[in-house]
Amino acid sequence: MAADYFLGVDAGGSHCRARLTDGDGRVLGEGLTGPANARIGVERLRAVLDEAIGQAVAQAGLDAAAVATIRAGMGIAGISRPGALDALRALDFPFAATHFGTDAAIANLGAHRGRDGAILILGTGSIAQVRVGGVDFAIGGYGFPISDEGSGAALGLSAVRHALRALDGRSERTALSLAVADRFGHAIPQAIAWMDRATPRDYAALAPLVMDHAEAGDAIARSIVEDAAGHVERFIETIFERGAPACALMGGLSARLQPWLRARTVARLTAPAGDALDGALLLAGLKR
Repeated sequence: MAADYFLGVDAGGSHCRARLTDGDGRVLGEGLTGPANARIGVERLRAVLDEAIGQAVAQAGLDAAAVATIRAGMGIAGISRPGALDALRALDFPFAATHFGTDAAIANLGAHRGRDGAILILGTGSIAQVRVGGVDFAIGGYGFPISDEGSGAALGLSAVRHALRALDGRSERTALSLAVADRFGHAIPQAIAWMDRATPRDYAALAPLVMDHAEAGDAIARSIVEDAAGHVERFIETIFERGAPACALMGGLSARLQPWLRARTVARLTAPAGDALDGALLLAGLKR
């Protein structure tokens, strides 16, 4: 039986989104829930997916027979972890077909409408996703703190390091160090206690502060952002060296970091043609 409906799901570390369309791409229903990456475990992941999908199906008013015709494409963060894909494939989704990929892969599909190209995602973490000759691969994205260069988490980590060094007199106190230290009562033990439980998202929450002070001329903040921009430049160079015909920046930090890149680098970038849910729908088989 030909599929009557297509479902796209973008399940990431911050939220899970679902979009349900008909065969012409008209949006019939959408859903939004909380974090849904593979690291939370398959049972919790399934619950979050079901909630987002259920919202979209309810908005569309589909019955069980119609749901059975759906072809789904799901991009899920952390799916490359050992055993994650097998566990997802073992789940009994009530659809005609279900295809899985990483959240970065569907973002790249959406950005270039399924054609060859690349994206560099600059958010809490960083990763480049590339498609060349129809073959998909990633560059970077190994996880914080060993990787995620140029990301919000990396900016925040550098800011905390600077604040601690300034507190014990090993580096100059600047407006940035004082602003970060103020969050810990200017007490190193409090900062250490925070670091004991801090997540990449906690570090990334400091990134806007770093950017604000860099744009205001704080010397240390500028050096942190310039270092991040250097990593972004190298990412982009590598993307083109690996054969990608185009590259788009994505992620919450991309707009603020782009002005720190060289003009010749910015000139090579293209705007995304679509979002991750567009890519998930392409993965599902929707023709655009």
